[in-house]
Amino acid sequence: MQQREVKKLYYSIGEVSSITGLKQYVLRYWETEFPHIKPSKNRAGNRVYKESDLNSIKELKNLLHNQKFTIKGAKQFLKNKQNLETDRKHNSDEKAMKLIDTLDIKTLKNIQKSLNDLLLILENPGK
Repeated sequence: MQQREVKKLYYSIGEVSSITGLKQYVLRYWETEFPHIKPSKNRAGNRVYKESDLNSIKELKNLLHNQKFTIKGAKQFLKNKQNLETDRKHNSDEKAMKLIDTLDIKTLKNIQKSLNDLLLILENPGK
């Protein structure tokens, strides 16, 4: 039998430490330095990490350990990345609104033409 990997909703700090190969104190320190890593806490006050937290930690580990960013450099890189994503989303929203406006104008002109045609038919019923 093959053993399936179970996808969890929440991970403890110990599990995240094992998965990422980082010490628990490093994870706690990164929480203070990087605002996008904010694990929730359960009733007992223990940290519970979501999949998104885990992905952020893996990305951060790659920046700091593999790409040799400093803490300050990683913060700037992530800030720039977030700004780019926000700009892309904003531009995409603008394009969609322009398209909707264009479609609305065309639709209104078609309705106006149809109403004018109908008015002509009503005014001249014998023709």
